[in-house]
Amino acid sequence: FHIGLDDSSDDLVIGLGSTLGTTSHIVIDEAGHVTMPLQSCFSVTHSVSQTNLTEEQQNTITFGNEIFDINGDFASNTFTAPVTGKYLLTAKLSMAQIDHDGTYYSNITINTSNRNYKNAYSVRDFFEAQPEFFVFTCTCIADMDASDTAVVEFGTYGPGASQEDVYGTSADATQFMGQLIS
Repeated sequence: FHIGLDDSSDDLVIGLGSTLGTTSHIVIDEAGHVTMPLQSCFSVTHSVSQTNLTEEQQNTITFGNEIFDINGDFASNTFTAPVTGKYLLTAKLSMAQIDHDGTYYSNITINTSNRNYKNAYSVRDFFEAQPEFFVFTCTCIADMDASDTAVVEFGTYGPGASQEDVYGTSADATQFMGQLIS
C-alpha cells in the first residue's frame, strides 16, 4: 500500500502498490471531497419486454443495461455483495396494464438473502378505472453479508388476470441501483 500527496492534483491518495498513482483506493482532494474509486456501486435499467407477469407470485424483474457497475458486482439481474456491510438499494418499476378490476394489491420487493423489503400498493384505492401506467418504488438500507444477493421482484395478488407489463426500455422507466455505504 501507499499513502502520498499527488502534487499534480493536490490530492491525498491511499492505494494499493508501492508507488503513488497505482490503484487508488481513497482519494481526498484539496476541497475535502473523499472518493473511493473501487467502492461497490451500480445502476442498471430494464432492457427487454416483460409482459403478462404471472398473477399470485413474485416475478423477478430483468435488468440488461448497465449504466455503471463499479467493482463488477451486478450480473444476471442480481446484485451480489462483495463484502459484509450496509448497502443502500433502490428500485423503480414503471408498470402498465395493471388489472384494476381484480387486483387487491400489487407490490415491489427488493429480495435479499437476509430479508425482503416490500412496498405494497392497493391499486383499487388509487384509481377509479384501470391505470394505463403506474410507478412502484422501494428503497432500503440492507444488512448484507459477503456473497449475499439482491433482486427486484413484482407481484400482484387477488383475483384477476396475468396482464401486468414492465413498461418500456428507456433508461428512466425501470431502474435498480445500489451502493455500499458502510
